[in-house]
Amino acid sequence: MLTKKQRELLLFINDRIKETGVSPSFDEMKEALDLASKSGIHRLITALEERGFLRRLAHRARALEVLKLPESVIPMQAGRTPFRPSVVEGSASSSNGSRKTAMPRGTMIPVMGRIAAGTAIDAIEHETRRVAAPDDGLDPDTHYALEVQGESMINAGILDGDVVILKKTETAQSGDIVVALINEETATLKRFRKKGGSIALEAANPAFGTQIFGPDHVKIQGKLVALVRRYH
Repeated sequence: MLTKKQRELLLFINDRIKETGVSPSFDEMKEALDLASKSGIHRLITALEERGFLRRLAHRARALEVLKLPESVIPMQAGRTPFRPSVVEGSASSSNGSRKTAMPRGTMIPVMGRIAAGTAIDAIEHETRRVAAPDDGLDPDTHYALEVQGESMINAGILDGDVVILKKTETAQSGDIVVALINEETATLKRFRKKGGSIALEAANPAFGTQIFGPDHVKIQGKLVALVRRYH
């Protein structure tokens, strides 16, 4: 799943390469997506690289290669309201999805889409399915689930394809793994830290850096309390 901006940028790059044989400049991409700065383009390109849609070619200026396109290139519907859950207490725990005893039949948690454990993605959209909770103390009215994309939290035991279950909350303590909404538009799964007057969103993978934001730029959307993993 790509965000609206990621999709728009990927298609713009693909069309420009087809037309001219070279990828557009960062200024052209910024103008095409109506972004205020080129830093947003850098983040979008990094996200597309991490998901295998795009590759930067070394030793060549303005060299981007489109590796694949989304299954559907139809733009996201205008006016869709992004998911705005409100993250909290509880420690992360893992559950083997193949263990029948870990899947109470009566407790089903709504899966609200996908979340990036890597570069931030757009806020989640709507319920896509439900997953059996590994703990019968998890209430579907106060908890929700997201499917993880990316590998930035692998050292915290969160793998690509896992389903994380979160308790709705707007507060967190340093060290909690949370869903954080950045600038009211993108969401990511990271470890929350308070750094003086700033907020740090830390990856659990040395290949990914820590993101630092002012407190007004980050809202907590959920706190990790459980994890469901399927073994195929």
